[in-house]
Amino acid sequence: MQVKIDTKEKFHVITIQERELTANMTEPLQDSLLTFLKNETKNVILDLTDIHYIDDAAAETLINIQQSFYEQGASLIICNIHASVQQMLDNTGLLEIINEVPTQVEAADIIHMEEIERELLEGDS
Repeated sequence: MQVKIDTKEKFHVITIQERELTANMTEPLQDSLLTFLKNETKNVILDLTDIHYIDDAAAETLINIQQSFYEQGASLIICNIHASVQQMLDNTGLLEIINEVPTQVEAADIIHMEEIERELLEGDS
């Protein structure tokens, strides 16, 4: 699986450079994304600009990975979802569960807000 990684101060942008995301790609995807939870900068923006098809297994894996990030106090935001992929996710009811936004800029804004929220919650403890 071809990916491009761009590291910023508070997050990494991972762009999957494939046209399809299928079940046979889920294990390497999961392994590579969960590795970021071991880094000092744990937050990830997953850019799906090039993905035009995603199967059910891959979509469910993305949701499980996203949940793992939140359980570890990190954010995984998905952006630039192609209309055909959004339709598929909507048809299966997964679009409501997945944390997605239209652009990388909006994804970065959410990460910054979630970082502030985590800091405030830590301050209350």
